Amino acid sequence: MTDALRTSRLQHAIEIAEALSLEERQLLLEILTKRLRRQQGQQLLDEVQDVHQDIAKGSIKYGSVKDFLAELDA
Repeated sequence: MTDALRTSRLQHAIEIAEALSLEERQLLLEILTKRLRRQQGQQLLDEVQDVHQDIAKGSIKYGSVKDFLAELDA
C-alpha cells in the first residue's frame, strides 16, 4: 500500500470518527485502545514463544558484551 493511499484511508477514518458524537468517539477510543492492547499482548506472547523455540533449537548464544562484539567482528 502506498503512503498516499495509507494517508487517504487514515484521513477518511478520522473524518468518520469526527462525525460521531462525543460519547460515540469516547466509546470508539475505548474499543480501539482495548483491541490495540490485546494485539500488543498477543505480539509479545508470539515473540516470547519464538525465543523459547530458538532456545530449544540451541540458536541462542549466551555471553558477555565482549563475546558479542567479538562475534560481530568474526
